[in-house]
Amino acid sequence: MEQDTSLAVVTLIVKDRKAGAAQVNEELSRAGDVVVARMGLAYGERNIHIITLIVDATNDQIGALTGRLGQIPGVTVKAATAKL
Repeated sequence: MEQDTSLAVVTLIVKDRKAGAAQVNEELSRAGDVVVARMGLAYGERNIHIITLIVDATNDQIGALTGRLGQIPGVTVKAATAKL
């Protein structure tokens, strides 16, 4: 990994799994080289899915990933980064 990378936690809330799942998975596969860990949780009571990622990437890569994910209908995404 490049030395100018940051560790980030990226959280997605997927409101419409059927509509967005394929696009979300496609984007996460494209970012596979920077994803350190992934955890998913189906919250049936509210009919949403929550995905948490740990990524080690440049700020540009993190911004591009969250930007692409945030454009998917029914997906909300937030990131918190830490320069280590």
